[in-house]
Amino acid sequence: MKICIATDAWHPQINGVVTTLSRTAATLQAWGHEVMMITPDRFETFPCPTYPEIRLSMVTPASIGRMLTGFGPAAIHIATEGPLGWTARAACRKLDLAFTTSYHTRFPEYVRMRAPVPLAMSYALIRGFHRPARRTMAAPTIIDELAAKDFTHLVPWSRGVDTTLFRPRRPSQSAVPHPLFIYVGRVAMEKNLPAFLDLELPGKKWVIGDGPALKTLRRDYPEVYFTGAKGGEDLAVHLAQADVFVFPSLTDTFGIVLLEAMASGVPVAAFPVTGPKYIVREGINGCLDTNLRTAALRAMTVPRSGCRDFAAGYSWEVCTRQFLDNLAVNC
Repeated sequence: MKICIATDAWHPQINGVVTTLSRTAATLQAWGHEVMMITPDRFETFPCPTYPEIRLSMVTPASIGRMLTGFGPAAIHIATEGPLGWTARAACRKLDLAFTTSYHTRFPEYVRMRAPVPLAMSYALIRGFHRPARRTMAAPTIIDELAAKDFTHLVPWSRGVDTTLFRPRRPSQSAVPHPLFIYVGRVAMEKNLPAFLDLELPGKKWVIGDGPALKTLRRDYPEVYFTGAKGGEDLAVHLAQADVFVFPSLTDTFGIVLLEAMASGVPVAAFPVTGPKYIVREGINGCLDTNLRTAALRAMTVPRSGCRDFAAGYSWEVCTRQFLDNLAVNC
């Protein structure tokens, strides 16, 4: 089947949305489907205000309409609510093509952190974006919350992890300090990183990732090792060195990095909020507590084997099968 996926989030960004879409597209292609990605690298872009690492597309419905007409997809999925997503939505509606959407990120809350925009206004806009879709895919962690906000035609779309790349490894031969507490992800205000960095913990703290808050946090926390962005084997090796993965976010809808840590044999410490509550099993693959320090210290006693066993139940093949079953086919 020919499948088109349109997304504002794409390489070189490093985040859960890009990981999910990349792995889903690759799995679909391995199964014999033909996938066309409509991404920002096809268009002129400009930096997102307050977040210049993200590039926003300058695109028209007519240009995307020509792409869709030329490719002739049986199914169209619009993954994000950015300029490219809105434009793809307009093109589909003009061509009378059925499409699906997905909800990945709490944009209303993230916008509210940067500007005095009422949440009700932002949610009305995002709800309107998804309303014409045949189905809106969302992580199982957040479907009930979205339904309570009057989102409709919601269907679950879980996440996966590469258990070949992310796996337990022998301790590094270099002088890695222990106990070692690690965070991996965007270094941005919405990730609530000071809740981790301010903790009094034994050993050392590492932060792996890049983002608009990196320069400020490096200055404010000189005792913390900020590695910058890492990916692939380099990321997997660093992550596997940790004794505990600390996840201070209060807003993530799922948290693929939690699965990556568990697949590496690293227990998770987090607040008992939406994403972690769904994934973390107390004493089996991590610990949840309203006191993040308590969770981090308790997680040090969690057996690493239980973390790995839990992550093995999540695969990109299962994730992609859900995605495929959720698509709306244009006859």
